[in-house]
Amino acid sequence: MPGSKIPSFSSASELGSAVVDDLEIAGRCQGSSTSRKRSRSQSALRSSIKNVPSPAKRIPPRRSSNAIVDSKGEIKLDLQQCCDDSNGEPMVVSSPKILREERSSDPCFQRSTWNPRDPTQIQAVKEALHVASAPYNIVCREDEQKSILDFCKTCIEQDKSGSLYVCGCPGTGKSLSVKKVKELLVLWAKEAGFQTPEVLSINCTLLTKASEIFSKVIEKFHPHLRNNSCSPLQDLQKLYSQKRQLSSGKMMMIIVDEMDYLRTRDHQVLHDLFMLSTLPYSQCILIGIANAIDLADRFLPRLESLNCKPNVVAYCAYSKDQILKIIQQRLIALGYDIFEPIALEFCARKVAAASGDMRKALDVCRSAIEVFEAELRLATNKEELKIVRFDHMDIALSRAFKPLIVDTIQSLPQHQQIILCSVVKFFWQCKKNATTLGELNRSYSEICKDSHIPPVGMLEFTNMCRALSDQGLLNVGQSKEIKQKRVTLQIDGSDVRFALKKISMLFACNANG
Repeated sequence: MPGSKIPSFSSASELGSAVVDDLEIAGRCQGSSTSRKRSRSQSALRSSIKNVPSPAKRIPPRRSSNAIVDSKGEIKLDLQQCCDDSNGEPMVVSSPKILREERSSDPCFQRSTWNPRDPTQIQAVKEALHVASAPYNIVCREDEQKSILDFCKTCIEQDKSGSLYVCGCPGTGKSLSVKKVKELLVLWAKEAGFQTPEVLSINCTLLTKASEIFSKVIEKFHPHLRNNSCSPLQDLQKLYSQKRQLSSGKMMMIIVDEMDYLRTRDHQVLHDLFMLSTLPYSQCILIGIANAIDLADRFLPRLESLNCKPNVVAYCAYSKDQILKIIQQRLIALGYDIFEPIALEFCARKVAAASGDMRKALDVCRSAIEVFEAELRLATNKEELKIVRFDHMDIALSRAFKPLIVDTIQSLPQHQQIILCSVVKFFWQCKKNATTLGELNRSYSEICKDSHIPPVGMLEFTNMCRALSDQGLLNVGQSKEIKQKRVTLQIDGSDVRFALKKISMLFACNANG
C-alpha cells in the first residue's frame, strides 16, 4: 500500500535472523498445542533458513511516457523531461525507499496495517498471487531474457531473418519472458532508430489443425494473398524466395507459443515453419516456445541437415530460492506481511522438489489464503488470526500434491475402504505381503465388528475384491477354492493410510497398520 514501510535486509543472514525471531515470537503467541504441532516441521527448516535470498529492496518505478531504453535494452527515466506542470521546474524523483523513510518520519503519516478481515486486502493479495498478474520485472530469468533480446536485436540490426527455439518445463517463465522481450524490443527499436517490427503471436492450442498456422501468417502480414489458389504455405515460400520490388523494410516477428501442438508424425509442419526463416528474401524472426525439451532432439537434426537449425534457449526448473524470491517480489508491493516466512519457504521447497513450476507455487499460496479465510470465519474474537501460518500452507500443499490414487480410495464405497484397511492392517501385523481371500475376510469381519458395521457375505465380499482388482488396487489370483485365492496389495500402504486417516471409524484400525 502507498506509504507503507517495508523492512529491508542487507544480507540473507539478517533475513534468517529475522525469521528465527519471528518464529520464536509466534511460538509464544500461539497456543502451546499448536506450537508443539509445528515445532518438528519448523525446526527441520530452521537449519537452512540462512539460504533464503534477501527480498527486493525497492519497488521498480512504473514506466511512464518519459521512459527510454538504452543500448542494452534497459529502461531508464529521462529526468530532463520530468517537469512539474505548475512552474516548469524539474521534479526530484526519489526512490521508493527514500519516500518510505520520509513518509514514516512525517507525524501526519499513518502506516497501513494488515487487516485479514478486510475483503479488499484479501482480494489484493489473491490478485498479486494470480498467474494472470504479470509482474513488472521478471526476476530469476535475466540471462535467458537477455539471450532472446540480443538475438532479436541482431536480426533487426543486420536486417536478417532467423529462428529461435525456447524450451523448458511448464511454469518456468518462457512465455512471460518472450512477452517482456517483445515490449523491450519495440522500445529499443524506437530509441535506436530502427523500424518497429510487426508482431504476430500465435497460441497453437487454438488452431484446429497444425497447417493452419501458415494461414495466420498470411492474414497478419500478407492479406492480399488470402484468395490465391495456392496453399498458404506455397504462397509464403514463393513470396520469400523472390525479390520484392515494394518492401516495407519492416521485420516480421512471429511468436509461436505451445509449439508442441504442431507436432505431426513426420514433423513436416515444424520443418516448413522453420524453413521460412531461411528463404533468401525472408524477413521473419521466428520464436518457437514449447514445453517438450526432447522435441528439439527429434526435429533439430533434420533442420540442421537443411541448414535451418534454430538457436536454442533452454529454461531450467525454478529452484527453491528462485521460487521464494519471485513470491516475495509479488508480495512486497502490498506493504504488509501476509505469510509466515517459514510457510513461504516450505512452499518453495515442496514445489521445487516436485516440479519447479512457478504457477503451481502461486496456486498453492492462493489456496493457503483460502484455508486461512476458512479458519478466520470460524475463529472467535479471542482466537484472532493475523497471518497465514505454516499449518495453513501444509494443508494447501497436501491438497495440491495429493496423488490421484488417494482420490480414488476416498471415492470408494465404505465396505471397499474397509477391505483396503484390513489388507494394510493384516500385512503390517503378520509381516507379510500376500494373503488369501479367507484370511482377508476374517480380518475384514473383525474391523466391521469393531466399527459396529454389519459385514457382507462371502460372495459379495469376493465381488468387491474383484472390483478393487479391476481398479488396480488389489490383485486377486486364481484358485479352484475361492477362499484360497491369493491377494496382494498393488498400491503403497501409506496411500491407504493417508486417504483414510480422516475417517474416524477406520482411523483406529488403520493407524496400527
